[in-house]
Amino acid sequence: MDTVIRGARIADGTGAPLVRADVGISEGRIAAIGDSLAGRRVIDADGLVLAPGFIDMHSHSDLQILAQPDHLAKVSQGVTTEVLGQDGLSYAPVDDETLAALRQQLAGWNDDPAGFAWSWRSVGEYLDRLDEGIAVNAAYLVPQGTVRMLVVGHDDRPATESEMDRMRELVATGLREGAAGLSSGLTYTPGMYASTDELVALCEVVGELGGYYSPHHRSYGAGALEAFAEMVDVSRRARCPLHLAHATMNFSVNKGKAPDLLRLLDEALDHGVDITLDTYPYLPGATYLSALLPSWAAEGGLDATLARLSDPDTRERIRVDIEETGSDGAHGVPMDWSTIEINGVRKAENAHLVGLTVAEAARRQGVPPARLYFDVLAAERLGTSCLMHVGHEENVRTIMKHRTHTGGSDGLLVGDRPHPRAWGTFPRYLARYVRELGVLSLPECVAHLTGRAARRLRLTDRGLVREGYAADLVLFDPDTVRDTATFDDPRQPAEGISHVFVNGVAALDDGSPTGALAGHSLRRRSV
Repeated sequence: MDTVIRGARIADGTGAPLVRADVGISEGRIAAIGDSLAGRRVIDADGLVLAPGFIDMHSHSDLQILAQPDHLAKVSQGVTTEVLGQDGLSYAPVDDETLAALRQQLAGWNDDPAGFAWSWRSVGEYLDRLDEGIAVNAAYLVPQGTVRMLVVGHDDRPATESEMDRMRELVATGLREGAAGLSSGLTYTPGMYASTDELVALCEVVGELGGYYSPHHRSYGAGALEAFAEMVDVSRRARCPLHLAHATMNFSVNKGKAPDLLRLLDEALDHGVDITLDTYPYLPGATYLSALLPSWAAEGGLDATLARLSDPDTRERIRVDIEETGSDGAHGVPMDWSTIEINGVRKAENAHLVGLTVAEAARRQGVPPARLYFDVLAAERLGTSCLMHVGHEENVRTIMKHRTHTGGSDGLLVGDRPHPRAWGTFPRYLARYVRELGVLSLPECVAHLTGRAARRLRLTDRGLVREGYAADLVLFDPDTVRDTATFDDPRQPAEGISHVFVNGVAALDDGSPTGALAGHSLRRRSV
């Protein structure tokens, strides 16, 4: 065999107790599991745990996986597969005009790399681009907001019958070209303009073709339970499997309410609705700063939004929506500017704002917080990112124990100080919530991060340590594995992870990145 990992304690991805054995790799596959295996290379794994490579069910690496091919943020934490095309906004399918608009709108998430080759327009072409060489495997979700932008534009109105037919056609084409399902971002324009019936119509196509629906639903604050219930209703009506993205209960109005969410989901599961979810093991969230605007203020795209921000009367109307009423973009909760931290800007003259909350920055400049917020958005042409300090530890712990839970980083890789979850999610599960707090056992946690996720993606040869499966594997020390990425210094690799294999090729070898590009797109199989 090419490589033998000798004497590891195997967490096989099913949740079963650890078993000591050798694992042999040959031609990208797990060739044998047993004792005294022989190979051209032998790795002594005494005292270490061997697990399937971690699957990041909610990733925003859509551009950086191509622009920064070593992809150390994910490789170094043991991720071997990630799911792109999240929150209803990504870069396929597009035409030239839609792509230009998305590059501006998503700069706070993904940057807009200078000189980057935008060589695709369709989902299939994007997956082909991934197949030219990436560090980890990647699946893709057709983004509903992108599809709506392409067909309907930026207007807040119902789609016509012909537009609905076109959107359903685009979703079907994307799945036939290999997408795993459909995503939505229902607090982001223009996806948020879709009605429940419109979502059902699109999800019917997804269900028929064997995919799943992964929504960022309409509220994680006020109205969160109602928003979750709407997504369950969409799944039930469309007969489409549902995967709830970053399924958190945030803001002060939801403190201690995770059990209410789980009761809602358990009732639906018990009645046959196919539901899974993912979470990240941190309290703050992250997004682009303009996402907090009310939907009416963002209608029409970038130029229309900037025009509103330049008008004093419209600014005041927006301020009332955000600070007093609670805008739909800010999850229906009146804004507490002390919870919104600016963590990424595009212009050097605004670098002094990074690491400050909007309230702190406004205090230093002697202006009201809303004015600073509007001025920053205008100066940056909306290309600014932020952290939202709105989470609750008891909710995080309760939800991660649920029977359908999987792991997703929701990690943004760009900006001055991105959320550390982009580099630390998976080792943090193992260090804090397994070793330190005992919320999950190690075999159980590994199953959440591997086997369960693979089942949702319908990957029949990944997610388990099993003979014949793809050799996507991570080797780590259970006593020392930990995240080192912090909010002040977020681009830090994990400790205690020695080897990561992607399709049998070492991406991390004895703690050092190899630069191997052994990953490829994982295309949905036809049903």
